[in-house]
Amino acid sequence: MYNPFTLEGKTILVTGASSGIGRAVAIECSKLGARVIITGRNPERLNNTYTRLDGINHIQIQADLSEKTGIEHLLKGLTELNGVCHCAGITNPVPFSFIDQDKLDDIFAINFFAPMIITKELVKRKLLMKESSVVFISSISGVYVSSVAGTLYSSTKGAINGAIKGMALDLASKKIRVNSVCPGMIETNILSDGKITEEDIEKDRKRYPLQRYGTPEEVAYAVIYLLSDASKWMTGINLVIDGGYTLL
Repeated sequence: MYNPFTLEGKTILVTGASSGIGRAVAIECSKLGARVIITGRNPERLNNTYTRLDGINHIQIQADLSEKTGIEHLLKGLTELNGVCHCAGITNPVPFSFIDQDKLDDIFAINFFAPMIITKELVKRKLLMKESSVVFISSISGVYVSSVAGTLYSSTKGAINGAIKGMALDLASKKIRVNSVCPGMIETNILSDGKITEEDIEKDRKRYPLQRYGTPEEVAYAVIYLLSDASKWMTGINLVIDGGYTLL
């Protein structure tokens, strides 16, 4: 059956695959025929993702991408790739007055520096094949909106969306495309720490024109579009998927 979104014959690296959006991206890519290489910090959760992948010949690599040794360990375990989805990321709500250098270093290490360095090394080591696609999970935060105590997180996502513009131009001669997906709020375990009540969450959901948050799978479908040959003429794009939130 004809399917322009198929990932058959492609090898895709997914970082942050232990949970949330990264897990959904890895699983959905495998369902569309990709050979998936997944990485994450938590071995048990990473293996849980691995057991849910469709097909065979997938690879899991435990690595802490906040450290240079973790990035090098990941790179040594990679083969030639047709696509990458950078999902690894953290949040740290801190009022601006309480920001310090350590907090900046911690969040930028995972959300910005690691995906930049990994992508640069993949290009340098010729591990990204011709017509590869690199996708970053960004956010509407820091690009279109922000939130109270959201300066740190917004800064990293704003940096990503700016960086992909330059990367897309620099890598176009190598036929490598670079795009980002900018989700609104997604139903993940990021909301399960008990700091926000269900009543507050429900009130926030109602702020979205579609009256709900998105799901990790819905973000994964957007990622798959950008990884597939259906988007071969798209590069340098920040694709918004937010239930209409930024219309308001």
